[in-house]
Amino acid sequence: MTVRPIDAALWRTAAVLVLGTFMATLDSTIVSVGVGTLAEEFGAPVTGVQWVTTAYLLAVVTAVPASGWLAERFGGRRVWLIAVAVFLLASLLCALAPTLPALIAFRVLQGLAGGLLPPTGQALLARAAGPDRIGRVVSVVGLVPLLSPVLGPLASGTILAVADWPWLFYVNLPVGVVAVILARRWVPAGEPGGRGDGFDFRGAMLLSPGLAVLVFGLTWFEQGNPVVAGIAVAAGVVMLAAFVRHGLRAEAPLLDPRLFTKPPFGVAALALVLLGASVFGTMFLLPLYLQRGAGLSTWDTGLLLVPQGIGAAAGSVLVTRLVDRISPRTLVLSGIGLVALGTAPFTQLGPGLPDWVIAVSLLLRGFGAALIGAPVMTIVYRRVEPARLSRAAGALNLLNTLGGSIGTAVLAVVLQARLAARGPDVAAAFADAFWCVLGLAVVAVAGATRLPRTGVAAPDKKKGHADA
Repeated sequence: MTVRPIDAALWRTAAVLVLGTFMATLDSTIVSVGVGTLAEEFGAPVTGVQWVTTAYLLAVVTAVPASGWLAERFGGRRVWLIAVAVFLLASLLCALAPTLPALIAFRVLQGLAGGLLPPTGQALLARAAGPDRIGRVVSVVGLVPLLSPVLGPLASGTILAVADWPWLFYVNLPVGVVAVILARRWVPAGEPGGRGDGFDFRGAMLLSPGLAVLVFGLTWFEQGNPVVAGIAVAAGVVMLAAFVRHGLRAEAPLLDPRLFTKPPFGVAALALVLLGASVFGTMFLLPLYLQRGAGLSTWDTGLLLVPQGIGAAAGSVLVTRLVDRISPRTLVLSGIGLVALGTAPFTQLGPGLPDWVIAVSLLLRGFGAALIGAPVMTIVYRRVEPARLSRAAGALNLLNTLGGSIGTAVLAVVLQARLAARGPDVAAAFADAFWCVLGLAVVAVAGATRLPRTGVAAPDKKKGHADA
């Protein structure tokens, strides 16, 4: 496989497409710090305002599975541009929302558009880069999802310190407008629309609602309503099981379950799910502890989280240089080891744990996470033929999203239980929850050992999409 240099045109394409991913992932966390402000503004309880975040998350989970089919039918760039436009409209409506129910409804619209942006953008970028350059490009653009849990709370705290809550949403407007203008000039059209099979309506009615109901149920466990939560989780599991049965029989399912049985996609999927759970789960637990257990302000909490972003940036630079030279398994196992090493001190949270230990731990976790995501995505994108890139990108982003959402919800349930058991010892309860995060790394190691020892070559065109 000939290795071509990455020219300026490809970097411009990557820079534009990453703006969409940046908006979508940042908005999943930027509202979290503003929950108290919104509760005061609308005169609503915090549990009600929390739906501003939950509604967005559920909408993202609902939209991602359809991204591949939409790109094949209407063209990737067109879908991406429309998604940005709808995201901007929804952001404006959120900022102007007169009531809390209206804000939640507009967040659903924003989440539906935001769920399409990362997978569609990645598919466009993978097609523009080609198999020989995708590893180096993904190692850079893959930094954005790792930074959003860090930048979201920091940006939110900064905005609320100098402006009113609507600016949490107004901030998207200039970014999105620039993205649309530049995309029309610098993003290649790629494959035309009109391709692909008919839409899998039965699969869509099982997969997307099933995922949303499952996440909904897990969030209700956290809010102390086990009956509703149990019914929702059970319903979600039944719907997903029905989708798997349907997907194994259908000729063109919305998401092909058989994809996960073909190496190395199955273990790559496990790695992405656990990465999402670890990154977003920690960014849920740690800020909550720092504010509730350690008494830090929102701004100080955001600053203490910055080292994770620095580590992720440094790790992405290293991966860019090594992704084509070192086996994916070596990189991923090294990354998991660093994530585990950085998580271990959090199992000892308490007044005696210095801030510098937390900062160094986050630096290691960020560096390690960067060594996992890009190599895993590179393995998959190199193996999938160009015509199936949109479907593969949708599957990868769904896994990462599910890892983040379900992992966070499960850790919230664990934390709630440990707080009840530990009583006034808040630090010990959070430390117990971090043992679960550390356990994720152990499971991830078991899966990562099955990744390829050497780089995965580009798909053979003569084989069609058998490997897809």
